[in-house]
Amino acid sequence: MLTDFFLEKGVSFFASGWTQFAGGFGLAFLIMLVFGRPFIRAMHAWQKKGQPISENVPQSHRAKAGTPTMGGILLVLAILISSVLFMPMSNPTGWIALLALVMFSILGFVDDYKKVSSQSVKASNGLKPSTRLFVEAVFVVVLAYLINKTMPAYVPDLSLAFGSWIAWPLGLFYYIFAYFVICGSANATNITDGLDGMLSKLYMPVLVVLVVALYGATRIGFMDTVVFLPEASGLYAVLGAAFGAVLGFLWFNAKPASIFMGDVGSLALGGFMGTVAMLLKSEIIMGVAAGMMVLILLSSFVQTMVFKITRIATGTGRRVFLRAPLHHHFEELGWVETKIVDRFFILSVMFAGLALVILKFA
Repeated sequence: MLTDFFLEKGVSFFASGWTQFAGGFGLAFLIMLVFGRPFIRAMHAWQKKGQPISENVPQSHRAKAGTPTMGGILLVLAILISSVLFMPMSNPTGWIALLALVMFSILGFVDDYKKVSSQSVKASNGLKPSTRLFVEAVFVVVLAYLINKTMPAYVPDLSLAFGSWIAWPLGLFYYIFAYFVICGSANATNITDGLDGMLSKLYMPVLVVLVVALYGATRIGFMDTVVFLPEASGLYAVLGAAFGAVLGFLWFNAKPASIFMGDVGSLALGGFMGTVAMLLKSEIIMGVAAGMMVLILLSSFVQTMVFKITRIATGTGRRVFLRAPLHHHFEELGWVETKIVDRFFILSVMFAGLALVILKFA
């Protein structure tokens, strides 16, 4: 809105992607800081008992009982408002990224509401996994179709790209690939949101990589290893807003957390992240940058599979980790929460650095 308004008035300053990024970032961060505390009080009044603490977490988490959840509602609103104000309205890429954010946030809200209203401590107190995966699959089909339509004519239809190399078209397998990228991202961020401040700290290095990939995709000659995607310029304000909102949320979510993000925020950020990566043809780069989240997701998958297989084979299920996902394993080893978060953040920065190296030289 503001970008289009000022461009119509001849103010070329707003034509710059970095201006749009800065505007989105600044407004989203300001919204989080100004409305964060009133929003927390409103969630306290509405939820009363807050988020029930799952039986599948370490005993130390019992002290967090009563903390309100669904902080992702404000985070998503901050991203939406800031993006719409500063992104070019006619560019489809920004709208597709925001569509992913909204769809996954609605799914997360339903899951959160079910947990809060039931006040059950059982791990299965939200939506059934099969239901959630099916709904996510429907979302992915819609998003993948729209993403493919934004690609320029020189990019093969329904194709996978890595650096400047563009693979043969994947056909219908493109939708399967999209499912692993977008749905995988959503569930990786969802399961990473287990300790105070952790998802925000692990998410921001990935955003940095996506911003660099965006700049490379919209600037000829800056990075020859990136596919030139002029339509991607609509993502500057959106990524800036996401960065500002996540940083602002960390202000209230740092230990001891005043509010939890909830599935409404974690699923939204994950679906958004995977969608942006596909819009930039940087899916593999994003996977490397999000390496810490991938490890956390895999730890839970491995724990579940090994337990089921060994129970069938021996009658007694065995576990690889003291508790899954990975951060709870280290809690059981006696690591304090802040040490786990900070060390995972360091590793996340290193994964992001590796992704930038690959992005530059692939």
